[in-house]
Amino acid sequence: MLVNMRLRLLWIISLSLVFTLSLSPVIAHAYVNPATGQDHAGLILRRFDKPEKNWLPGHRGVDLPLEIGDNVLSSNAGTIAFVGIVVGTPTVSIDHDDGLRTTYQPVHAHLAVGDRVEKGDVIGKLGHPTTAYPGLQWGAKIGEVYINPISLLPRPTIRLKPIY
Repeated sequence: MLVNMRLRLLWIISLSLVFTLSLSPVIAHAYVNPATGQDHAGLILRRFDKPEKNWLPGHRGVDLPLEIGDNVLSSNAGTIAFVGIVVGTPTVSIDHDDGLRTTYQPVHAHLAVGDRVEKGDVIGKLGHPTTAYPGLQWGAKIGEVYINPISLLPRPTIRLKPIY
């Protein structure tokens, strides 16, 4: 009887998890890390720290290791939406086909607004950091809501090994 109850509970938890994950608004399988072109995060220099209110301080992206002058890649196919300077920082933004917008700083663009890019295309070169954190700042949002760009990458597969 106790074993049956545990199995039912495990089944309910599993279904709940599957249902919750299916409601995710992000299509994670399509994106790549813009610093490496790989489908996983790798090292993160500074994590996403979304403030409770948009006007509060926080970190609306992640900082990824990249050297000044290295190529910055498009994390997915889309159209260049913005190329310019934001608060003294060279910035590139891409509107993606799934409704997301990703932003890359400090990046000196090789492209112009309206240009089409594919996943992994070079969009520019990393410039000098304008903050204390080196590397590439990668941000993402849906409408006006910032999301953790790492959530755009496929989730790692976790495998449990048997205990002998």
